[in-house]
Amino acid sequence: MRVATWNVNSLRVRLPQVLAWLAAEAPDVLALQETKVPDEAFPALEFREAGYHVVFAGEKTYNGVAIVSRLPPAEVADALPGAPDGQRRYLAATCGPLRVIDVYVPNGQAVGSDKFAYKLAWMEALAAQVRAELARHPLLVVLGDFNVAPEDRDVHDPELWRERVLASTPEREAFRALLEAGLCDVLRRITGEAGIHTWWDYRMNAYRRGMGLRIDHVLASPALCGRVRACRVDRAPREGERPSDHAPVVAEFDLAGS
Repeated sequence: MRVATWNVNSLRVRLPQVLAWLAAEAPDVLALQETKVPDEAFPALEFREAGYHVVFAGEKTYNGVAIVSRLPPAEVADALPGAPDGQRRYLAATCGPLRVIDVYVPNGQAVGSDKFAYKLAWMEALAAQVRAELARHPLLVVLGDFNVAPEDRDVHDPELWRERVLASTPEREAFRALLEAGLCDVLRRITGEAGIHTWWDYRMNAYRRGMGLRIDHVLASPALCGRVRACRVDRAPREGERPSDHAPVVAEFDLAGS
């Protein structure tokens, strides 16, 4: 089973790219972040015409998440219990054998700011929800834009980013709490290679200069971690016309017999 995550940074702008990518890659599940579309304007028909079901939780201009699935999503939940407020950053659904949680973790703005405290509180609520979901769903995948580079090898210049937002110690500890709740970092099951990035700032020609961070992740339950077949970052969409500043992350699991 192939699952993927992609922060598209405006579905209004990038719907053609997303539909083309779905046709080319044929994932079973695609989690989207930063759709920036209110629910009443979400292009559900276009996804249905492409052969997919879709559920979504959006708002105008900011945030927004969606789960695109070949199988009809069930047990949908669009609010993170215990989160500080109602921003549209969380969506969960059961897609066939998988329980899928799609997250767009707050950016945090700057270490020590109110938004940084909000981010840490949001991640703490997510860790509690992961524990609750794992108790009910052995085949759980949590994926999305976590806005955290977990280790120095996930950052193009660790010294430049030392204790800055996205790479600070408190954020990395909050990310480790998700792993300690019972998840594995799927890409790190496949490779320990440094320099694998998923996000490059639009400014300073960052993509061409290799100035990226790995902040988009696929995390999986123990039952899924033992079934990982592959995980990769697909940089092709980042090199296209009017790209998102993020690239998709694709993971494959062997669920034969599940």
